[in-house]
Amino acid sequence: MSLKNVYTNFSSLSEMFSSLSLLLARLIIAYGFYEPAMNKWSGIDNVASWFGSMGFPFPLINAYLAATTEILGVVLLTLGLFTRLISLPLMIVMIVAILTVHIPHGFSAGDNGFEIPLYYLIFLFIFVSHGAGKFSLDRVIFGDKN
Repeated sequence: MSLKNVYTNFSSLSEMFSSLSLLLARLIIAYGFYEPAMNKWSGIDNVASWFGSMGFPFPLINAYLAATTEILGVVLLTLGLFTRLISLPLMIVMIVAILTVHIPHGFSAGDNGFEIPLYYLIFLFIFVSHGAGKFSLDRVIFGDKN
């Protein structure tokens, strides 16, 4: 048996886990958005004040947009519903978080750097490009192939 055959067989076998890995990634990312979303909703006026202090236009509207996007992301990613679509505004939330909060602290997560939001951004990009996987409502309702 050649190295090419071994690798081809291994690749075929590992592809069986692609939907499981997408499911696990969706659930972990959804869980990661849960606490920040709930914190925003429980203190929306504080979030708006904070946004205003950073120079965001319409801070209250932006606070509601961020909180709504995050909690909607939690629900939709968990269900695997409209996964590709909800990932786009969540990516924007992550880009804004990186640029306004985390980048001054460098890369390291231990220093409140942009490491973790960057990982979220990469996972969300994977959801945009690969979809939710077989274990999702996207597959059931829309027949999404991934």
